[in-house]
Amino acid sequence: MNGQPRGSGRETVSADTPSQSDVVVNEIKRMITSGSLKAGSRLPIEKDLAVNLGVSRGSLREGVRALCIMGVLETRQGDGTYGTSLEPSLLLAPMSFMVDLHSPDSGPYLQSVRRVLETEAVGLAARFINDDVLAELDAVLTSIEPTIFQSDELDHEAIMETDIAFHRLIARASNNPALEALIEALASRTVRTRMWRAISQEGAVQATHAEHRAIQHALAAHDPDAARLRMGTHLLAVEEFSHDHGAEAPAGVGTESAPTPTQ
Repeated sequence: MNGQPRGSGRETVSADTPSQSDVVVNEIKRMITSGSLKAGSRLPIEKDLAVNLGVSRGSLREGVRALCIMGVLETRQGDGTYGTSLEPSLLLAPMSFMVDLHSPDSGPYLQSVRRVLETEAVGLAARFINDDVLAELDAVLTSIEPTIFQSDELDHEAIMETDIAFHRLIARASNNPALEALIEALASRTVRTRMWRAISQEGAVQATHAEHRAIQHALAAHDPDAARLRMGTHLLAVEEFSHDHGAEAPAGVGTESAPTPTQ
């Protein structure tokens, strides 16, 4: 109807016409990419923004909620809505939820993606890693050795926490926040198979520790090729186990998400 404001009344929307909430999402994305809305800045008040975008206030709220879930916006009680820092760790965090929805049969595929990402990360880390991070890696591996080699009964939870910390340090040392965030997104969904391998495969814990030490030594030598080779071999063993035995893991094994990284 001519002269009718956008967003008022009922409109017939074709399959190719974006919904009003989609308009909100796309327009706010455009505001961010054009620089008119910067990370950490406050959005205009709801009434004004709805008019500017030509949508109803209800549709505006729907779009804003969607962008909050995506990590693009954050609503501060009593203070309005702001853009987030837009760091990769925020924007890629929803991937963890999507990865968690995969069936156990998808485990080998996720392990394969993890191997590709972490092999690249360790190659970058070999170039950028410093003595402080190398010392952290050594401390992490040394801390678990009494449990692995001197204890009568393996503490699999402690071993898995060490495994996660080791790989997380390497991802961070890659100096690639997007790559680090992608690796983190896969962490929770691959813990189950990794834990089951540690429990069910004789010698897997000791072999994994030796592989971690070999990766650490390649990093200390700042040798990207050796580091990639060591990491690829290490994760291929997990991938092959996942293909052959991953679906056999009992429901309670490794079902909790990987520990949240400390910044």
